[in-house]
Amino acid sequence: MRKPKPARERAARALCDLDNLPPNAKMDGKPMWVSFLPEVDAVLQAALSTEDWDKLKGAESLG
Repeated sequence: MRKPKPARERAARALCDLDNLPPNAKMDGKPMWVSFLPEVDAVLQAALSTEDWDKLKGAESLG
């Protein structure tokens, strides 16, 4: 069974879909979805408590 993608990646891929962009297309050597992480992070930091944001980031680094 595949490991689920991290929440930030899922959100960034959703923004790609919203803009009709292929999330896996390479841009500067990285998948397109990576370029949406600053927007994802801005929204999540505004929506989540500091504690929940830290948990989210920590879970990804353990990932």
